Amino acid sequence: MEKKYVIGVDLGGTNIRAALHAFDGTIVKKLKERTGKKPLQVLFNLLDALSSPHAKEVRGIGIAVAGLVDRDRGIVVVSPNIHALDGVNLKEEVGKRYGLPVAVENDANAAALGEKLAGAGRGYGDFVLLTLGTGVGGGVVVRDRLLPVAAEIGHMSINLDGPPCPCGNVGCLELYASATAIIGNAVAEVEKGSVSILKDFHNGNLYKITAEDIYKAALEGDTLSRTILREAGKGLGVGIASIVNIFSPEAVILAGGLIGAWNMYVEAAIKEASKRALKELFGKVSIVPSTLGDDAGITGAAHLIIGAGAA
Repeated sequence: MEKKYVIGVDLGGTNIRAALHAFDGTIVKKLKERTGKKPLQVLFNLLDALSSPHAKEVRGIGIAVAGLVDRDRGIVVVSPNIHALDGVNLKEEVGKRYGLPVAVENDANAAALGEKLAGAGRGYGDFVLLTLGTGVGGGVVVRDRLLPVAAEIGHMSINLDGPPCPCGNVGCLELYASATAIIGNAVAEVEKGSVSILKDFHNGNLYKITAEDIYKAALEGDTLSRTILREAGKGLGVGIASIVNIFSPEAVILAGGLIGAWNMYVEAAIKEASKRALKELFGKVSIVPSTLGDDAGITGAAHLIIGAGAA
Protein backbone atom coordinates (compact mmCIF):
# COMPACT_ATOMS: atom_id res chain seq x y z
CA MET A 1 0.00 0.00 0.00
CA GLU A 2 1.37 3.38 -1.02
CA LYS A 3 2.37 5.65 1.85
CA LYS A 4 0.91 9.15 1.90
CA TYR A 5 2.29 12.08 3.86
CA VAL A 6 1.54 15.73 4.47
CA ILE A 7 3.79 18.45 5.86
CA GLY A 8 2.58 20.76 8.60
CA VAL A 9 4.40 24.02 9.30
CA ASP A 10 4.13 26.43 12.21
CA LEU A 11 5.74 29.69 11.10
CA GLY A 12 6.20 31.77 14.24
CA GLY A 13 7.91 34.99 15.18
CA THR A 14 10.85 33.21 16.83
CA ASN A 15 10.98 29.72 15.32
CA ILE A 16 9.69 27.83 12.31
CA ARG A 17 8.63 24.28 13.09
CA ALA A 18 7.84 21.75 10.40
CA ALA A 19 6.83 18.11 10.55
CA LEU A 20 6.17 15.25 8.19
CA HIS A 21 2.84 13.61 9.12
CA ALA A 22 1.34 10.31 8.07
CA PHE A 23 -2.27 10.61 6.89
CA ASP A 24 -3.51 9.32 10.25
CA GLY A 25 -1.95 12.42 11.82
CA THR A 26 1.09 10.66 13.28
CA ILE A 27 4.23 12.79 13.25
CA VAL A 28 7.03 10.98 11.44
CA LYS A 29 9.78 13.61 11.62
CA LYS A 30 10.10 17.13 13.07
CA LEU A 31 12.51 19.97 12.35
CA LYS A 32 12.94 23.46 13.80
CA GLU A 33 14.96 26.52 12.83
CA ARG A 34 15.09 30.14 13.98
CA THR A 35 12.81 32.35 11.90
CA GLY A 36 15.47 35.02 11.38
CA LYS A 37 15.27 37.83 8.87
CA LYS A 38 14.65 35.59 5.84
CA PRO A 39 11.72 33.44 6.94
CA LEU A 40 10.78 32.34 3.42
CA GLN A 41 14.25 30.89 2.81
CA VAL A 42 14.21 29.14 6.18
CA LEU A 43 10.79 27.73 5.33
CA PHE A 44 12.09 26.39 2.00
CA ASN A 45 15.09 24.81 3.71
CA LEU A 46 12.85 22.93 6.13
CA LEU A 47 10.42 21.88 3.41
CA ASP A 48 13.30 20.66 1.23
CA ALA A 49 14.65 18.55 4.06
CA LEU A 50 11.28 16.96 4.80
CA SER A 51 9.94 16.53 1.27
CA SER A 52 13.03 15.40 -0.65
CA PRO A 53 13.16 11.84 0.77
CA HIS A 54 9.40 11.45 0.10
CA ALA A 55 9.00 13.44 -3.09
CA LYS A 56 6.32 11.15 -4.59
CA GLU A 57 4.48 10.52 -1.34
CA VAL A 58 3.85 14.04 0.02
CA ARG A 59 0.31 15.11 -0.85
CA GLY A 60 0.26 18.67 0.39
CA ILE A 61 1.62 21.33 2.73
CA GLY A 62 -0.32 23.11 5.46
CA ILE A 63 1.17 26.32 6.83
CA ALA A 64 0.20 28.03 10.06
CA VAL A 65 1.59 31.55 10.19
CA ALA A 66 1.61 34.25 12.85
CA GLY A 67 -0.42 37.12 11.47
CA LEU A 68 -3.56 38.15 9.66
CA VAL A 69 -4.18 35.68 6.84
CA ASP A 70 -6.35 35.69 3.73
CA ARG A 71 -6.95 31.94 3.91
CA ASP A 72 -8.77 31.71 0.57
CA ARG A 73 -5.90 33.20 -1.42
CA GLY A 74 -3.13 32.03 0.95
CA ILE A 75 -1.77 35.53 1.51
CA VAL A 76 -0.18 36.83 4.71
CA VAL A 77 -1.94 40.19 4.88
CA VAL A 78 0.20 41.45 7.74
CA SER A 79 2.36 39.75 10.36
CA PRO A 80 3.18 42.16 13.21
CA ASN A 81 6.09 40.01 14.39
CA ILE A 82 7.35 38.83 10.95
CA HIS A 83 7.13 41.85 8.68
CA ALA A 84 9.22 40.10 6.02
CA LEU A 85 6.08 38.07 5.22
CA ASP A 86 3.71 41.04 4.88
CA GLY A 87 1.84 40.66 1.60
CA VAL A 88 3.53 37.36 0.68
CA ASN A 89 1.33 34.82 -1.10
CA LEU A 90 2.54 31.67 0.63
CA LYS A 91 0.07 29.48 -1.21
CA GLU A 92 1.47 30.61 -4.54
CA GLU A 93 5.16 30.73 -3.55
CA VAL A 94 5.21 27.33 -1.88
CA GLY A 95 2.81 25.68 -4.32
CA LYS A 96 4.86 26.80 -7.31
CA ARG A 97 8.10 25.53 -5.80
CA TYR A 98 6.82 22.10 -4.75
CA GLY A 99 3.92 21.47 -7.11
CA LEU A 100 1.62 20.55 -4.24
CA PRO A 101 -1.67 21.76 -2.74
CA VAL A 102 -0.96 24.37 -0.06
CA ALA A 103 -3.29 25.61 2.69
CA VAL A 104 -2.52 28.68 4.80
CA GLU A 105 -4.07 29.56 8.14
CA ASN A 106 -3.37 31.80 11.12
CA ASP A 107 -1.10 30.00 13.58
CA ALA A 108 -3.40 30.19 16.59
CA ASN A 109 -6.39 29.07 14.52
CA ALA A 110 -4.33 26.08 13.38
CA ALA A 111 -3.31 25.36 16.97
CA ALA A 112 -6.98 25.43 18.02
CA LEU A 113 -7.76 22.95 15.25
CA GLY A 114 -4.89 20.74 16.37
CA GLU A 115 -6.07 20.78 19.99
CA LYS A 116 -9.65 20.03 18.89
CA LEU A 117 -8.64 17.02 16.83
CA ALA A 118 -5.84 15.58 18.93
CA GLY A 119 -5.35 17.51 22.16
CA ALA A 120 -7.00 19.26 25.09
CA GLY A 121 -9.97 20.40 23.00
CA ARG A 122 -11.29 16.91 22.28
CA GLY A 123 -13.60 17.03 25.27
CA TYR A 124 -15.07 20.46 24.53
CA GLY A 125 -17.48 21.60 21.86
CA ASP A 126 -16.87 25.29 22.54
CA PHE A 127 -13.49 26.70 23.53
CA VAL A 128 -11.08 29.54 22.91
CA LEU A 129 -7.39 28.78 22.57
CA LEU A 130 -4.71 31.35 23.37
CA THR A 131 -1.14 30.95 22.16
CA LEU A 132 1.27 32.62 24.55
CA GLY A 133 4.68 33.15 23.03
CA THR A 134 6.44 35.90 21.09
CA GLY A 135 2.97 37.41 20.72
CA VAL A 136 -0.52 36.38 21.81
CA GLY A 137 -2.78 34.64 19.32
CA GLY A 138 -6.26 33.17 19.45
CA GLY A 139 -8.46 30.52 17.89
CA VAL A 140 -12.16 29.94 18.51
CA VAL A 141 -14.03 26.63 18.26
CA VAL A 142 -17.84 26.72 18.42
CA ARG A 143 -20.00 23.60 18.22
CA ASP A 144 -16.95 21.52 17.36
CA ARG A 145 -15.96 23.69 14.39
CA LEU A 146 -13.14 26.19 14.03
CA LEU A 147 -14.59 29.63 13.38
CA PRO A 148 -13.11 31.14 10.19
CA VAL A 149 -12.39 34.49 11.84
CA ALA A 150 -9.18 36.43 12.48
CA ALA A 151 -9.35 35.90 16.28
CA GLU A 152 -6.48 38.38 16.75
CA ILE A 153 -7.04 38.35 20.50
CA GLY A 154 -3.51 39.59 21.17
CA HIS A 155 -4.47 42.85 19.49
CA MET A 156 -7.49 43.45 21.68
CA SER A 157 -6.77 46.72 23.45
CA ILE A 158 -6.86 46.38 27.24
CA ASN A 159 -5.55 49.89 27.97
CA LEU A 160 -7.08 52.94 26.32
CA ASP A 161 -3.95 55.01 26.99
CA GLY A 162 -1.42 52.21 26.57
CA PRO A 163 1.78 52.19 24.52
CA PRO A 164 1.70 51.85 20.73
CA CYS A 165 1.71 48.34 19.27
CA PRO A 166 3.41 47.37 15.97
CA CYS A 167 -0.07 46.51 14.68
CA GLY A 168 -1.07 50.19 14.83
CA ASN A 169 -3.32 49.92 17.88
CA VAL A 170 -2.44 50.99 21.43
CA GLY A 171 -2.54 49.07 24.69
CA CYS A 172 -2.82 45.64 23.04
CA LEU A 173 -3.00 42.52 25.19
CA GLU A 174 0.28 41.17 23.86
CA LEU A 175 2.09 44.35 24.95
CA TYR A 176 1.40 43.19 28.51
CA ALA A 177 1.12 39.40 28.45
CA SER A 178 3.52 38.04 25.79
CA ALA A 179 7.05 36.73 26.16
CA THR A 180 8.24 39.82 24.28
CA ALA A 181 6.60 42.04 26.90
CA ILE A 182 7.95 40.02 29.82
CA ILE A 183 11.50 40.13 28.48
CA GLY A 184 11.28 43.82 27.58
CA ASN A 185 10.02 44.75 31.03
CA ALA A 186 12.71 42.69 32.77
CA VAL A 187 15.53 44.20 30.71
CA ALA A 188 14.20 47.74 31.22
CA GLU A 189 13.98 47.29 34.99
CA VAL A 190 17.49 45.83 35.29
CA GLU A 191 18.88 48.64 33.13
CA LYS A 192 17.22 51.14 35.48
CA GLY A 193 19.10 49.58 38.38
CA SER A 194 16.52 47.22 39.87
CA VAL A 195 18.09 44.46 41.93
CA SER A 196 17.88 41.11 40.15
CA ILE A 197 19.97 38.01 39.56
CA LEU A 198 19.07 38.38 35.89
CA LYS A 199 22.02 40.74 35.51
CA ASP A 200 24.30 37.74 36.03
CA PHE A 201 22.72 35.65 33.28
CA HIS A 202 24.54 35.26 29.93
CA ASN A 203 27.66 36.96 31.32
CA GLY A 204 25.71 40.15 31.86
CA ASN A 205 24.37 40.40 28.30
CA LEU A 206 20.79 41.43 29.07
CA TYR A 207 19.75 41.14 25.45
CA LYS A 208 20.14 37.37 25.55
CA ILE A 209 17.64 36.98 28.41
CA THR A 210 14.68 34.72 27.61
CA ALA A 211 11.30 34.23 29.24
CA GLU A 212 12.61 30.87 30.49
CA ASP A 213 15.48 32.69 32.21
CA ILE A 214 13.03 34.98 33.95
CA TYR A 215 10.98 32.05 35.20
CA LYS A 216 14.14 30.29 36.36
CA ALA A 217 15.15 33.42 38.27
CA ALA A 218 11.67 33.64 39.77
CA LEU A 219 11.95 30.06 41.02
CA GLU A 220 15.25 31.01 42.65
CA GLY A 221 13.45 33.75 44.58
CA ASP A 222 14.20 36.76 42.36
CA THR A 223 11.62 39.37 43.39
CA LEU A 224 11.78 41.36 40.16
CA SER A 225 11.19 38.27 37.99
CA ARG A 226 8.26 37.17 40.14
CA THR A 227 6.69 40.62 39.98
CA ILE A 228 7.06 40.84 36.20
CA LEU A 229 5.54 37.39 35.63
CA ARG A 230 2.59 38.13 37.91
CA GLU A 231 1.96 41.53 36.31
CA ALA A 232 2.00 39.89 32.87
CA GLY A 233 -0.42 37.32 34.23
CA LYS A 234 -2.76 40.08 35.40
CA GLY A 235 -2.74 41.50 31.87
CA LEU A 236 -3.57 38.07 30.48
CA GLY A 237 -6.37 37.79 33.02
CA VAL A 238 -7.96 40.99 31.70
CA GLY A 239 -7.98 39.44 28.24
CA ILE A 240 -9.37 36.11 29.47
CA ALA A 241 -12.19 37.89 31.30
CA SER A 242 -13.24 39.60 28.06
CA ILE A 243 -13.08 36.28 26.18
CA VAL A 244 -15.28 34.63 28.79
CA ASN A 245 -17.78 37.50 28.68
CA ILE A 246 -17.96 37.47 24.87
CA PHE A 247 -17.90 33.75 24.01
CA SER A 248 -19.00 32.03 27.25
CA PRO A 249 -16.85 29.03 26.29
CA GLU A 250 -16.67 25.71 28.08
CA ALA A 251 -12.90 26.11 28.23
CA VAL A 252 -10.03 28.47 27.62
CA ILE A 253 -7.04 26.43 26.48
CA LEU A 254 -3.61 28.01 26.99
CA ALA A 255 -0.74 27.02 24.71
CA GLY A 256 2.82 28.21 24.11
CA GLY A 257 6.04 28.39 26.04
CA LEU A 258 4.76 30.73 28.73
CA ILE A 259 2.43 28.12 30.23
CA GLY A 260 5.58 26.61 31.74
CA ALA A 261 5.25 29.41 34.31
CA TRP A 262 1.74 28.28 35.25
CA ASN A 263 2.23 28.62 39.01
CA MET A 264 3.04 32.35 38.70
CA TYR A 265 1.97 33.76 35.36
CA VAL A 266 -1.16 31.69 34.67
CA GLU A 267 -2.37 31.55 38.26
CA ALA A 268 -2.17 35.35 38.39
CA ALA A 269 -4.21 35.44 35.16
CA ILE A 270 -6.90 33.14 36.54
CA LYS A 271 -7.16 35.22 39.71
CA GLU A 272 -7.52 38.46 37.74
CA ALA A 273 -10.01 36.97 35.29
CA SER A 274 -12.15 35.73 38.18
CA LYS A 275 -12.47 39.33 39.42
CA ARG A 276 -13.41 40.78 36.04
CA ALA A 277 -15.53 38.20 34.21
CA LEU A 278 -19.23 37.80 34.84
CA LYS A 279 -19.41 35.39 37.77
CA GLU A 280 -22.12 33.24 36.19
CA LEU A 281 -19.97 32.71 33.09
CA PHE A 282 -16.60 32.35 34.80
CA GLY A 283 -18.00 29.66 37.07
CA LYS A 284 -18.68 27.46 34.04
CA VAL A 285 -15.33 27.81 32.27
CA SER A 286 -12.31 25.54 32.64
CA ILE A 287 -8.87 27.10 32.09
CA VAL A 288 -6.58 24.29 31.01
CA PRO A 289 -3.17 23.82 29.38
CA SER A 290 -2.61 22.56 25.86
CA THR A 291 -1.71 18.89 25.71
CA LEU A 292 0.00 19.11 22.30
CA GLY A 293 2.44 21.84 23.31
CA ASP A 294 4.64 22.95 20.42
CA ASP A 295 2.99 20.35 18.17
CA ALA A 296 -0.44 22.04 18.22
CA GLY A 297 0.25 24.38 15.29
CA ILE A 298 1.94 21.83 13.07
CA THR A 299 -0.78 19.28 13.83
CA GLY A 300 -3.53 21.72 12.91
CA ALA A 301 -1.63 22.81 9.80
CA ALA A 302 -1.27 19.20 8.64
CA HIS A 303 -5.00 18.62 9.13
CA LEU A 304 -5.77 21.54 6.83
CA ILE A 305 -4.58 19.19 4.08
CA ILE A 306 -5.74 15.89 5.58
CA GLY A 307 -9.21 17.29 6.20
CA ALA A 308 -9.38 18.53 2.62
CA GLY A 309 -8.97 14.92 1.48
CA ALA A 310 -5.78 15.30 -0.56
CA ALA A 311 -5.49 12.31 -2.89
